[in-house]
Amino acid sequence: MTTGPRETMALEAMPLFAGLSAEQLSALAGLLHRRSVHADATLMLMEETGEVAYLIARGTVKVCAEQADGSEVILALLGAGEVVGELSLLGPQPRSASVVTLEACDLLALSRANFEICLRTMPALPLNLARLLARRLRLADAQIQALGTLDIAGRVARQILAFAEEYGEPAADGGVRIPLRLTQGDLAGLVGATRVRVNAAMVAFKRQGYIAEEALGLAEGLGARAVMAEALNVIGNA
Repeated sequence: MTTGPRETMALEAMPLFAGLSAEQLSALAGLLHRRSVHADATLMLMEETGEVAYLIARGTVKVCAEQADGSEVILALLGAGEVVGELSLLGPQPRSASVVTLEACDLLALSRANFEICLRTMPALPLNLARLLARRLRLADAQIQALGTLDIAGRVARQILAFAEEYGEPAADGGVRIPLRLTQGDLAGLVGATRVRVNAAMVAFKRQGYIAEEALGLAEGLGARAVMAEALNVIGNA
């Protein structure tokens, strides 16, 4: 399905396309194809050749890698406004991870050929892409450091704070709501812990008033009180 004016407006709000002119955004929209998928749909498979990247207009996806023992490591969760699959369009190497939707998603597909056209003809795009990749590298460095220095409660706290900073929305009660659809199993995969240990940390945070009731289930989005950031920073640095 081709795109239209609505997609052009969505592109304008994405950091990857900051600084592009109205004409460039319109041209870019004409190169995209809209795709709607259900939850638990596999968009990309690890080791396959990458021929398309997706811009996430709505929904949440997980970037994950299956281990030799069959377990899954979650490398990242990405929401609206993010791009996924771009690395494999920059070189001949196969995809380094799989991508699976966590909920129904609206995606904008950009082929390898059109991606290369955009890089050559839109001068702001390569710099924006470099900034995006640098940000993800910094986040990966912080994640590695957290795995090596924080206990499980600290890792969970740090991940909630990262979600709040990246995707948080003001809530009616003055708090912050994180509109990502994920399970405690997904959160466990991100912080390198079991679901049971993550649940224990979440229950403790809720009991101390750091997070809201709905955060315990996570399925409908993570709710967090305004006090969360200060309180969880204390936990994360303990």
